[in-house]
Amino acid sequence: MAVAVVAIGFAGPFFRKADPTHPLVKSGLRLAMAALVFAPFVLRGRLTPRQIRAGVAAGALYGLHFGSWVWSLGLTSMAASVTLVTSTPLMLASAALLTGRDRPTPRLWLALGLATVGVACIGGFDLGGGHANALLGDALALLGAAAMAGYLALARRLGTLDVLAFSGVATAVGAACLLGAAAALGHPPVAASWGSFGWLVAATGISQLIGHTLITWSLRHTTPTVVGLATVGEPVVATALAWLWLAEAPSGLVLLGSAVTLAAVVLALRR
Repeated sequence: MAVAVVAIGFAGPFFRKADPTHPLVKSGLRLAMAALVFAPFVLRGRLTPRQIRAGVAAGALYGLHFGSWVWSLGLTSMAASVTLVTSTPLMLASAALLTGRDRPTPRLWLALGLATVGVACIGGFDLGGGHANALLGDALALLGAAAMAGYLALARRLGTLDVLAFSGVATAVGAACLLGAAAALGHPPVAASWGSFGWLVAATGISQLIGHTLITWSLRHTTPTVVGLATVGEPVVATALAWLWLAEAPSGLVLLGSAVTLAAVVLALRR
């Protein structure tokens, strides 16, 4: 999980460097390249019909996650986007609460309250600065978090499975959804330049093939909420890289909101 968190932390900066390629194309090409790598494992035929159906559903959630999040990166700050998209554990905890699987403990209520404050700090800065696009970016990042929560919950219910084959189905379906949506909007499924394509290859190899494959594999050994908790380290990696590499220094209020949101996640899932 430590390796996975560092690997996925590079995704945001890689996608930023891949501009001006359209967000749907960037995320679609990343999944398409990963699907090609996973294709031999899918062809071995070790997935049951139930797992294949789940892989298709997971792929649709994968596409929604990446499409909305990568789009948010062009609208709001790196710190805000990556923090909000990793609020998945809170969404999983809230879903468990609403479905009656967990009792509403005081700690959970406090964590949800803190998360509300953290998100309000991030959105309040964007609203106060008059950045309507930034608010849209915040909303897209939250949509991406909800989609990833669905993906983790779905993959966990499958129990022991061929992770590489399952990832192959999910990435192929996600790529088809994203590139199909991009084509419908008039954007061809190609990078804007060879340089942009190179950054997408890096995002595929490091963040997707290493990071997300290890995340899916870890679901064999622990729960989705624990996996989600581990991924809250992603904003730390991504914000530091954006600050040092892209010269994107986040505002004090966004940093405060990000810290409060991460603290809420840790509080909610701390044993």
